[in-house]
Amino acid sequence: MPEIEASVAPQSPESPPPSRVRWAHPLVAGVTGLVIGATAVGLVWDLSDDGSSAPRTFRLHGSMTLTGDNVPSGETDEDCVGYGGYDDIATGASVTVYDSAGKVVASGALGTGKSKGGSCVFPVSVPGVPEGSKFYQVEVSHRGKLTVSASEAKAGGFAASLG
Repeated sequence: MPEIEASVAPQSPESPPPSRVRWAHPLVAGVTGLVIGATAVGLVWDLSDDGSSAPRTFRLHGSMTLTGDNVPSGETDEDCVGYGGYDDIATGASVTVYDSAGKVVASGALGTGKSKGGSCVFPVSVPGVPEGSKFYQVEVSHRGKLTVSASEAKAGGFAASLG
């Protein structure tokens, strides 16, 4: 049998071997594009978040009435404040709102008290109370917590008295 000789042409060290362009399988390319696109859309939505995921809030409002011998007598145009042991009940006194779990959820202050029929009546307005609690507890100064239902709190039904 005759012997077959194969001849191989020597390659020069300067020229690289011929290369082939390899394309990814179309399914892999499609899935990769889908993942990249979904990620980009998710990032855009996250960056354009308008806060709608934040809890909705309301303003708790109502009144705090101070009665008894520790208030000015008669109707006056002057600001009303408590006397003696009630001198902490005045314009700017702290108002703290707790949720049904006992966690502080908002705080505010008493408005300007006005004399009315031998009493001092202070407006209460606390913004930013988050919705979702079954009831709320409201504390004026250090005078203890009063419980109000969620519907009363939202409707402006908070009313407290002391004296």
